[in-house]
Amino acid sequence: MSAALLLPALAAAHSALASSTVSAAPPPGKVTMEVVTVNGSGCPPGTTTVTPSHDGAALTVTYRRYAAWAGDAAPPTAFRQNCQLNVRVNGPDGYTYAVTGIETRGHAHLQRGVSALQRTTYYFQGDSRSQSVSHTLQGPYDDDWHFTDTTDPSTRIYKPCDTDRNLNINTELRVSPGDGPGTSFIAMESTYADAVYHLTWKHCPA
Repeated sequence: MSAALLLPALAAAHSALASSTVSAAPPPGKVTMEVVTVNGSGCPPGTTTVTPSHDGAALTVTYRRYAAWAGDAAPPTAFRQNCQLNVRVNGPDGYTYAVTGIETRGHAHLQRGVSALQRTTYYFQGDSRSQSVSHTLQGPYDDDWHFTDTTDPSTRIYKPCDTDRNLNINTELRVSPGDGPGTSFIAMESTYADAVYHLTWKHCPA
């Protein structure tokens, strides 16, 4: 999986997928998505929602209380926050799907000498295979951030056909404090902070 590709690169990747034998277009019929379980310090009950795109080609996860912080007056455990989502994606019979790309965005305020980490790992329930991507910001930093990643078609993990397995998405935010004063944080919570997971669909073998 690549690290920190620009948004145009994602668009180019989707264009290439559309012309390949495995279409990125959603299957005919209705696609629904729902959160089955939510666990983690970064997503207290009632603070996280999953919204499918109208065509079933992506899902957006919105967090309302997801931030890691360190420094002055920060609780000892606040430097690391995580969220584990178990999402059920229902597509038409005879189709399966894989994650093709991830867009994450948020805001960070980091003092000099402080670093922050954003990591995403996803896998299908009951499957030992997983894929992960991480990004690091280095202080001084005070701005929005936006990371875009795509998966190599040869390494994509599809949901096994004819099985009822949900998609697990585990994210982490972490701040490694420096030696100076002040408070630092990395956040993925607000109207303009979310995570989008792009999907590709294909026919299951007959």
